[in-house]
Amino acid sequence: MWPRYVDAWARLGDLGRDDIERYAAYRVGYHRGLDALRASGWRGSGYVRWSNENNRGFLRALRGLGQMAERIGESDEAERIALFIQQLDPSGIPSDG
Repeated sequence: MWPRYVDAWARLGDLGRDDIERYAAYRVGYHRGLDALRASGWRGSGYVRWSNENNRGFLRALRGLGQMAERIGESDEAERIALFIQQLDPSGIPSDG
């Protein structure tokens, strides 16, 4: 696996054996995605739209991270992530995406 391929981390999170393993994979995808966004000029604010295919791995990882955070009892983190996703793409991320 290529460690900088963000979508692979998101998909690995989808396949995790338990909530903690899934959380860990999604977290790596989230951080790798932030690194990639910053390398392309994103400065921590502004839209990161689902319609741009290059953003989908990051958004999948972020959504999964939020879901796993809720499942392991990190409700405050889950709430922050839900707000962050809404700020990044107010049109939303498809549930099947």
